[in-house]
Amino acid sequence: MKRIKNVAIIAHVDHGKTTLVDALLRQTGVFRENQKVDERIMDSNDLEKEKGITIFSKNASLTYKDCVINIVDTPGHADFGGEVQRIMKMVDSVLLVVDAFEGPMPQTKYVLKKSLELGHRPIVVINKIDRPSARTMEVLDMVFDLFIQLNATDAQLDFPVVYASAKLGYARYEPDDGNADITPLLETILCRVDDARGDPDGPLQFLTSAIEYDNYLGKLGTGRIHRGTVSQGDEVVLLKRDGERLLYRVAKI
Repeated sequence: MKRIKNVAIIAHVDHGKTTLVDALLRQTGVFRENQKVDERIMDSNDLEKEKGITIFSKNASLTYKDCVINIVDTPGHADFGGEVQRIMKMVDSVLLVVDAFEGPMPQTKYVLKKSLELGHRPIVVINKIDRPSARTMEVLDMVFDLFIQLNATDAQLDFPVVYASAKLGYARYEPDDGNADITPLLETILCRVDDARGDPDGPLQFLTSAIEYDNYLGKLGTGRIHRGTVSQGDEVVLLKRDGERLLYRVAKI
């Protein structure tokens, strides 16, 4: 069985996190090199495409070496902070994406605080280092100061840093080391994010993070299994907030 790592990407609006997810998907072969792909893969909602920002949390999965990495791309706009809070409980770590010129912004502070309170140990990605106006090391100092302001633990202050240009599709351990692909970020996720844990022998407990509808398959639920296992054809019980129980059958996984 492959290892599983669950990661959320958080950042202020337009700091490049959705573009970063696109770069990760391309490098790990989710899309063929000659395949025409929308520039912003994770923005599937019409309003998101129109405004160029992520409103609802999207989910993507990629395989790197012996590991399945599940990525949740979360809203970067303050109006949708509740969506971000909900998704933080579904993951084991976060990628904190910060613009190399603008630095951490108010929404970044709000979401990072929630993540730190849950005990996450973030990976910091300083993005857009290719821009002439980038002030990379100054922004890194600003991020460190922000962690201190938010009462991060010593372990959380020892965060790994990856420098990137999501638009050009590269990540680096040092800003000027010349690496031309996204491998350093993938390796950092592999080394620094804990494997997903759960009790496979217990009764099924599945927490849903997103529900969609497909014209062919019907209702689609995406989430995290905290306990037990599930297979195609299994009968499962949906427990509603008011205590009502609804019986469903898993048509496809």
